[in-house]
Amino acid sequence: GVELSWLAPLPWFVEVVGSGTEAVGECCARSVYGSDDQGVDGVGDLLYTTALKQFFPFTDALSLMWGLSAQFGPNASGNGNRSEIYGTDLYLRWRPVDSQDRMAVSWQTEVMHRRRQVPHDVLTDEGGYTQVAVLWTPEWETALRAERVTGVAGDPLDPEVDSPQDKYSAALTFHPSHFSRLRLQGSLGEPGDGRDPIWGALLSLELVAGTHGAHAF
Repeated sequence: GVELSWLAPLPWFVEVVGSGTEAVGECCARSVYGSDDQGVDGVGDLLYTTALKQFFPFTDALSLMWGLSAQFGPNASGNGNRSEIYGTDLYLRWRPVDSQDRMAVSWQTEVMHRRRQVPHDVLTDEGGYTQVAVLWTPEWETALRAERVTGVAGDPLDPEVDSPQDKYSAALTFHPSHFSRLRLQGSLGEPGDGRDPIWGALLSLELVAGTHGAHAF
């Protein structure tokens, strides 16, 4: 495929990105061809992605990133059917420059709307998440997250997701150094339709090895 980006000459950071790629990928292109590679016979068989990225530094301590994105491409249900996905995301960060503890608070959220043509029907659903993370000290960080997908009846991709489903997570992270991170996370999933909730726990250790040069910012 091919991707192009343009940094607009405006008073604030604005970047426009567009790409055309194969509409295949079992993990990340399920809304289009997914694992069913139907080849590329023309420009209509490509997956097109567009994104608008913006950055607003309100003050030395407060900044906002706002993005808009969309995808268009064919899907594997036949008859020239196509899929469309529209999304928007926000990332707001507050970090006082005079904080000796390097405290920071960030809020991140994203929502998406999907529209897919299938034989004799058009399926639409939505999904999104929101999360808040607080870095109390250089070593300790906490975060809360909520997710939701609406689901749609008769969906051949996920027939079991036919009603709204929610998931809630909480995490505690310890940073011993710049080169390591230890995280404990718990989650509660509510699959809907009267099914039992799903509890989960995750303990992860991340280590970074190799040269770690000084940042330029």
